[in-house]
Amino acid sequence: MDACDVLIVGGGPAGSSCAWKLRNAGLDVAILDKQVFPRDKVCGGWITPAVVDELEIDLRDYAAGHGPAPLVLQPITGFRTGCISGPVVDTRYGTPVSYGIRRREFDDYLLRRSGARLIPGVALTSLERSGTEWIANESIRAQIVVGAGGHFCPVARLTGAKPKTEQAVVAQEVEFEMDEAEQAACSVACDTPELYFCADLKGYGWCFRKHNYLNVGLGRMDQHRLSSHVADFLNFLKSAGRLSFDIPRALQGHAYLLYGASARKVVSDGLLLAGDSAGLAYSQSGEGIRPAIESGLLAAKTILAAKGKYDRDNLESYRASIAGRFGGTGTDRATRLGSHLPARLISSLGQRLLGSNWFAREVILNRWFLHSGEPALEA
Repeated sequence: MDACDVLIVGGGPAGSSCAWKLRNAGLDVAILDKQVFPRDKVCGGWITPAVVDELEIDLRDYAAGHGPAPLVLQPITGFRTGCISGPVVDTRYGTPVSYGIRRREFDDYLLRRSGARLIPGVALTSLERSGTEWIANESIRAQIVVGAGGHFCPVARLTGAKPKTEQAVVAQEVEFEMDEAEQAACSVACDTPELYFCADLKGYGWCFRKHNYLNVGLGRMDQHRLSSHVADFLNFLKSAGRLSFDIPRALQGHAYLLYGASARKVVSDGLLLAGDSAGLAYSQSGEGIRPAIESGLLAAKTILAAKGKYDRDNLESYRASIAGRFGGTGTDRATRLGSHLPARLISSLGQRLLGSNWFAREVILNRWFLHSGEPALEA
């Protein structure tokens, strides 16, 4: 039987960040994932300078790729925001405030840089407690398990999570490389992602160009008529002159939980959940890469502080660390107020605010999407 100090289920940013920190401290870490990397992953795909600092990424080294071709690293210096079929606001920063990446490349880079033992193409099918250890798939023994397998993480399911009953954000999106004709028919600037909110403010669509790659999608809190909302958004992009061609591939669906909307148990005896497995996507934007990475680093910090004693009491500080970093789990005042306002009034107020240059820059972008007021985690 194989054995390790820490078994991480899921090789995305949460799992690989946790593994990287633990491996640097000398622990034996194995990562189990049902996919073989590099693999495609639906995601808008950008990282902030805080993420770069937290993971100590050398951007020049990352972009070089050390393979047959360089990796996509698209500096973002502005945004276009507004309502679908409404007024838009262009916000310029003059310096990179984020970097567009392809998750296929980014996740593979982090995974291989982590130094962990990789067990690719193997799904977690069983997880049993044996004394103070876990036995995974009847073949891997570990002192502690980190569930980092996304919304449908098998570790979360095996510990009581019920994804089908949770109120998740649902999204459809696609990323593809444009040919020359499509590049000429795309008016979206490479350094300026475009974000368009639905009239009822229950979701938003995006159109993000990264070099020759285009990522288009829409996510909503309301699952009703998602495909119709997506179709309307794609028609809007064409009518607004942003895209003058049909999307050549079918959009893929995925789901995730916003922080504060999940009742998942992030801590148990010898077990932690991180990233989307724990339901940590930012509540205002749905962005999940930075919360995934930070929760992975916090999980590693908790594991190292426990010094081999992984009972629940010694791991409980992780829950406090998550709450301290991402805030309380209660619904915010604006959301509570919005639930009592008529839909027509919400739409009217929303369009006014979204058309404000100050609101677009200071609230939508700096606070909701970039979290520019939140410094990187300390090493």
